[in-house]
Amino acid sequence: MIVVAGATGNVGRPLVAALSAAGEQVTAVSRGTAESAIPPGVRHRAADLAEPETLRPVLDGAEALYLLVSGAGAHLDAYKILDVAKTGGVRRVVLQSSQAAGTRPGSVSHAPLLRIEDALRQSGLDWTILRPGGFDSNAFAWADGIRERRTVAAPFGDVGLPTIDPADIAEVAAVVLRKRGHTGRTYELTGPALVSSRERARTIGDALGTPVRFVEQSRDEARTQMLRFMPEPVVDGTLAILGSPTPAEQQVSPAVEQILARPPRTFADWAVRNLAAFR
Repeated sequence: MIVVAGATGNVGRPLVAALSAAGEQVTAVSRGTAESAIPPGVRHRAADLAEPETLRPVLDGAEALYLLVSGAGAHLDAYKILDVAKTGGVRRVVLQSSQAAGTRPGSVSHAPLLRIEDALRQSGLDWTILRPGGFDSNAFAWADGIRERRTVAAPFGDVGLPTIDPADIAEVAAVVLRKRGHTGRTYELTGPALVSSRERARTIGDALGTPVRFVEQSRDEARTQMLRFMPEPVVDGTLAILGSPTPAEQQVSPAVEQILARPPRTFADWAVRNLAAFR
């Protein structure tokens, strides 16, 4: 059995679907009831990573665990989670971390993920770590502005990053969970090319068949807006990456193609598949 923690998000949902379609016995875990987000025939269980004891009945008898934490996981006791997993018989853990855990290990926003990585490496379990960069799905934050005004407002309009389709992360995770040969590996996952916010807005407009205007925000304007729904350390860490990415953060990784034997999907692919959100 494979347990997927964080099963209803942008990665967890397609991962559960991919594992189920491949014939795997899957348990989808989220903090609340989420039957509508779970494919038919897949077992769903409620548990909270912040309360590791709630995982015991979920993990009992599981062979592998996909560990996807909310935020950067600063509120979690990774050692306790992994101890519960080992007690339940889990032998392999695949952790979804972040590229910034490697590129900005000292940042307040991403250091907690690095601590979870370290706990996993020390756990005695077979482990694989996935470090995706920015998600294509972050563009969902623009949905209201595009639907109502055909406008995107964002900072650093011409700074490009190789954002990744969450569906690609899910497919990589499915392979790593199901096949041997990935133990002890850390994979950085990116899309196929650098894409700026201005270019992403134009791409969504092309998919819609109508222009989408791009309005460049100042850093302060963007920070004020982001603080409405993100903690301050996460906002500042995110803005640092968006505005001043390191060379490593702008590098296209070969890992998706190596693991899936195909190139990663483009942002245009993602936009077409998710066009209903912007109509």
